[in-house]
Amino acid sequence: MACFALDDETKEAVRRSRLIDRQLAQEKRNLRQEIKILLLGAGESGKTTFLKQMRIIHGEDYSEQDRLEFRSSIYHNILKGMKILVEARRRLQIPLSNPQCDEYSQVITNYHRTGEITPEDFQEYTGALTALWKDAGIRETEKRKNEFQLGDNMAYLLNNLDRIGQVGYIPNKEDVLYARKATRGVYEYLINIKGVPFRFVDVGGQRSQRQKWFQCFDEVTSVLFLVSSSSFDQTLLEDRVTNRMVESVNIFDTIVNNRCFRTVSIILFFQQGRPSNRKDQVPEYQGFLPRF
Repeated sequence: MACFALDDETKEAVRRSRLIDRQLAQEKRNLRQEIKILLLGAGESGKTTFLKQMRIIHGEDYSEQDRLEFRSSIYHNILKGMKILVEARRRLQIPLSNPQCDEYSQVITNYHRTGEITPEDFQEYTGALTALWKDAGIRETEKRKNEFQLGDNMAYLLNNLDRIGQVGYIPNKEDVLYARKATRGVYEYLINIKGVPFRFVDVGGQRSQRQKWFQCFDEVTSVLFLVSSSSFDQTLLEDRVTNRMVESVNIFDTIVNNRCFRTVSIILFFQQGRPSNRKDQVPEYQGFLPRF
């Protein structure tokens, strides 16, 4: 029986091949243990916010550098939100309590930035923003936000404007939760919860993004369908006509009757909304949802 000695290069190739085989086998074992959660829901239902909360509670906390990445988005949220309030006040014909706010309103109306906003850039608007948020007319407009499209984070951000407007501002964890940026595409996050790996898949909820949902259906353990119960009196950003709760009901009906999910558990999760966004009284569903 012939015996051949392997040269060093061949030995190294064999060693690498066996290492790769072991890594692939380990990955297969990990995948079998992994729980894949698909987050679905209409736009503005809070899927990404839910993931931020899961990361803070169970995963890696947000470092200072991570939080700084949300700063520009927070600036944009405030400026765009105040611009919406200014334009809605005019349309609703609500008078300003401070005549000087007409000038400040024009400053905000002229805001058209799309790129990164630095603290120095934001300083140009803090005076106008502060004066407008103190005005009784803008406050009254914000109370009628169900009549136009305004993010549910605006009251919180504007109430913290003095802190956010500082040049050395660094977002805290609560600011990160209130930062808004529409999800475009598909994002996966692996979070270890009590030794069990959970892979959360986040996809955009806007109508233009829903065609991407189908590429995420493979090997799903559970579907977590999120609904913002505080948006019962608001319409969709996409068409300004369809009630958001009605849209959620229609999407949920499609999901539970989809054959792809016949062996998958489906969890319906209602987000009540944060204290600054909760309705002051018991919700009057009858005026907005025909089935109630």
